[in-house]
Amino acid sequence: MNKSYRKNKKTVGLSLRKLVMLLEGSCHCGAVRFSVQSQQPYPYMRCYCSICRKTAGGGGYAINLSGDHRTLKVEGEDYLTVYHARIQNPEDAAPFVSQGERRFCRQCGSCLWVYDPNYPDLMHPFASAIDTELPTPPEHTHILLDFAASWVEIPKLPNDRYFDRYPDESIADWHERLELTTD
Repeated sequence: MNKSYRKNKKTVGLSLRKLVMLLEGSCHCGAVRFSVQSQQPYPYMRCYCSICRKTAGGGGYAINLSGDHRTLKVEGEDYLTVYHARIQNPEDAAPFVSQGERRFCRQCGSCLWVYDPNYPDLMHPFASAIDTELPTPPEHTHILLDFAASWVEIPKLPNDRYFDRYPDESIADWHERLELTTD
């Protein structure tokens, strides 16, 4: 199936069933540059949790992409630092420390990606750190709305999906449902 997306006001045809994008990203100061291949490059999921909002979400949310960790290449690794978030769910008596490794530039503080050792083939770059032009998603998924800040205006669009906690489909499943996947 062929789809197309808008790029610089002209339509570029893509066979999205064959799409594997090379995502190139960097921090603000340029000390860290990275690249990773992605079979799910659409920036569609908006996470409103306090961790994403406070570490990467100036608009009250952050957008994570999906990348193949085995293809990750990094320049400036000495400038990386890792943060393990403390998670406090309202229903849990005590917080716990996430195994997820949030990577930041130690020089400028840019949030770059999340890696979870429980899923060793995956990593999730933040869309805000990606320099490559990304395709426009046909719809958005809004997650962890139970944790959205009161000042955040959440758009109500007819095709968008909304979840108080986690969505009912993975990043890969979302791309598959909309026929935006690779073979």
